[in-house]
Amino acid sequence: MAEGGMDTEDYRQFLQQPSTNMDDSGYFSVQVITSALQVWGLELVPYCSTDERAKAALENPAQMQAFICNYKDHWCTIRKIGNQWFNLNSLLAKPQLISNTYLALFLAQLRNEGYSIFIVSGELPECAADDILRNNPVKSCSSPRSHVFQTQSSSSETDPDVQAALRLSLQDSGQYDSPDVEEIALQEALRMSMQASSSSPEEDDDEDSLLKKAITMSLQC
Repeated sequence: MAEGGMDTEDYRQFLQQPSTNMDDSGYFSVQVITSALQVWGLELVPYCSTDERAKAALENPAQMQAFICNYKDHWCTIRKIGNQWFNLNSLLAKPQLISNTYLALFLAQLRNEGYSIFIVSGELPECAADDILRNNPVKSCSSPRSHVFQTQSSSSETDPDVQAALRLSLQDSGQYDSPDVEEIALQEALRMSMQASSSSPEEDDDEDSLLKKAITMSLQC
């Protein structure tokens, strides 16, 4: 962890984590997760650090393979399966599809909420779920609930929280300095994310079944 930058907030939070493997509530420490990943040749790198891998992730997080996020005693994983990104947060009713366009925005939102984010560096083991989703990618549903932000209507482009999260993401990457450019990027990101393919209830059921099967196989790898 120190290799990712000893002056980062993520590293300071890492040092404050309990040193025991698991507490009475069943919460695993960072050390246990780090050791478990090392068995597979994987490493945790703080998302906002001076490490070159972190800089690459800030510039284009979609090029990474997975992120592990922690807030207090809750852990969740955001990872690529096949060619698509999914939020595998156990607090959700089911895995949540995240478009490449919205991935940076979603990570910025998590940081704004106080999550510590770590890049999973290394080659993830290939599994059957990757093949399934490469051949049969999950289609986004037309319902607003399929998007990263659970908006109530299509007027989400005026949501100040969404705008603030996107600006945080743009500032982190250092790609945009002009307010006009930020506004254009915001509108484009929202437009692309709100483009949903129309599907029948039967197709939605098939997609849900396929997704559940793929995620189950992924967790078994």
